Amino acid sequence: MVQEGEQTIRYGGAREPERPLGRSIQRGMLGRCPSCGTGRLFRAFLKPVDACAACGEEMHHHRADDLPAYLVIVVVGHVLLTGYMLTDMAFPVSPWVHLAIWVPLAVLAAILTIQPIKGGVIGLQWALRMHGFGGADDEPVDPGRGGPAS
Repeated sequence: MVQEGEQTIRYGGAREPERPLGRSIQRGMLGRCPSCGTGRLFRAFLKPVDACAACGEEMHHHRADDLPAYLVIVVVGHVLLTGYMLTDMAFPVSPWVHLAIWVPLAVLAAILTIQPIKGGVIGLQWALRMHGFGGADDEPVDPGRGGPAS
């Protein structure tokens, strides 16, 4: 793969537009289409649109699956555990007080971070042309059969 200006040339000779990774993830985290940056990415809290209203880029074939939830657990868990440990060292209180403080914070932090993280994952998949975003079918081919349609 050779890069030339704003396009990527694959070794087959076909020219495809460049998809910068950082910009695509940032647009996804902002809830915007990773392709154009203007269309909305989500039609409901965690339900992506089928296609961008502004540029027509199809989003229905993304496969974010469980990665956003795992990332939320890692991020929120590290931040809240650090806060808990620092607070416990400075102000030793009963476990019930910590429970009353940190559980609502954990729930709120998870709710506030899940949508931007899912958008970032969709932007990542779009930039790397994964799961149908590159125009190719991702269906696995069974070697014992002729192909995915057999």
